[in-house]
Amino acid sequence: MKSLYTFDEVLDIVNNHIADIKYTTEPISLFEPISYILSLGGKRVRPALSLMSYNLYKDDVERVMPIALAIEVFHNFTLLHDDLMDKADMRRGKPTVHIKWNDNTAVLSGDAMLIEAYKEIAKTETGFLPQVLDLFSVTATEICCGQQYDMEFEKRLDVTIPEYLEMIRLKTAVLLACALKEGAIVGGASAEDADNLYDFGINVGLGFQLRDDLLDVYGNSDSFGKKIGGDILCNKKTFLLITALSDPAAKEELQTWINKTDFDENEKIKAVTKIYDNLDLKKKSEDLIADYYEKAVSCLNKVDINEERKTELHKLAKNLMSRTS
Repeated sequence: MKSLYTFDEVLDIVNNHIADIKYTTEPISLFEPISYILSLGGKRVRPALSLMSYNLYKDDVERVMPIALAIEVFHNFTLLHDDLMDKADMRRGKPTVHIKWNDNTAVLSGDAMLIEAYKEIAKTETGFLPQVLDLFSVTATEICCGQQYDMEFEKRLDVTIPEYLEMIRLKTAVLLACALKEGAIVGGASAEDADNLYDFGINVGLGFQLRDDLLDVYGNSDSFGKKIGGDILCNKKTFLLITALSDPAAKEELQTWINKTDFDENEKIKAVTKIYDNLDLKKKSEDLIADYYEKAVSCLNKVDINEERKTELHKLAKNLMSRTS
């Protein structure tokens, strides 16, 4: 049996299990959208993290597949409903569920998907299930809170950086942290190790989302996989926009663009990006990402396990913070 898995090897295990998920319950039309969104792929970082944290302690990584699959199904459920709320047309280069089918189907299939996630988590070994289920449920509620904050921020121009960081902690970071802690719990980690891995996940998640915001403005559309400037066009409250709005001169110009309902998309993207450039926000964002990377490394260093076994998590954290896609 292999003792230490690389991220790519863990990813292969996860992808093979996800490909094997088959929904045969009638009506099939309820489950087709679930199979569809799962088939679109994605980074699969979250389920991989649960296997990787388990692998710090034990070698039989497939033992935590119920947690990995529950987390990935739940994550895709949130994307399905997010796309509906955001009226997004595309997800991973393909039509979103509400576009391919309709709004009602997206709501109901999303609800069914949430239930399927709980059915997966319920397969966790009995001795660990209460602790795992409790953390999973707390995390699920936190993600809903993050989404609510995100929606409320759409109507506000006075969102602060601390408010924004709390929103992305809830919306993005807690699920990565949950995956890591739950894998560690089943692996037999001490409570202190499990908490340090959770905190590692929180800091990686915060840096991951900040990187995503940065790539939306300064990335390459081919490698990023999405049109550059999407956040600018919909006035999404990101670290970049919130920081720019705190500058009086920039705020006046930004408000003009935010209030416009009829504009040339490329012109708006170019104008807002120039404001960000003038305020040196790319570097400020990169510095903050680097801070979270250092905090993440500090948390991982506290985990009381052989350094060699932590190598893959160190590499993954570095790659996520410096990614271009």
